[in-house]
Amino acid sequence: MPILGTLASQFSGKSFSSFESIQTVTVGSGGAASIEFTSIPSTYTHLQIRSINQSNRATYSRDEFRMTVNSDTSTNYSWHNLIGTGSAAQSGNGASASYILGQDCVGTGNGNWWGCFVLDILDYKNTNKYKTVRYLAGLDTNNAGVDGYNGSVSFGSGNWRNTNAITSINFIPTSGTLWNQYSQFALYGIKGA
Repeated sequence: MPILGTLASQFSGKSFSSFESIQTVTVGSGGAASIEFTSIPSTYTHLQIRSINQSNRATYSRDEFRMTVNSDTSTNYSWHNLIGTGSAAQSGNGASASYILGQDCVGTGNGNWWGCFVLDILDYKNTNKYKTVRYLAGLDTNNAGVDGYNGSVSFGSGNWRNTNAITSINFIPTSGTLWNQYSQFALYGIKGA
């Protein structure tokens, strides 16, 4: 039997995962110090956040985000990432941190540069395990970046060492003080198959 026919027979009659929009936040005039999703329903298997963003950092081409959940700012998080700039690779990590860091994936108003990321939170309502986060991100300055930084592609992961279900998620910029106008964060629920 051809490979596609074999795959089709294996998945025949099964329901595939689907994405449902829960909430989208677009930053208005004057900016926003943080983006927070609250009262997240427990009707999904996983969550995904998609963002196009820019902070008000006045220097450099890039910024980072700091993510916390359930208003927990204690040292219950860890994170690591890998970043490629086209000319070099670098990595970072944090243990016993008070947030999950998304490094070099936020643009800055310094040159009107924008960053983007897609972030998954796996098994967010499972009360028998710690919560795992993974993301893929990018930033481009069209070869006009500050100090030779012209963009990057990065991916990373992290965890929240708590078994509570996640009911709220918060994002702040690391070096900037505000998310600039038109930054957008969209939260989706993923239903299991």
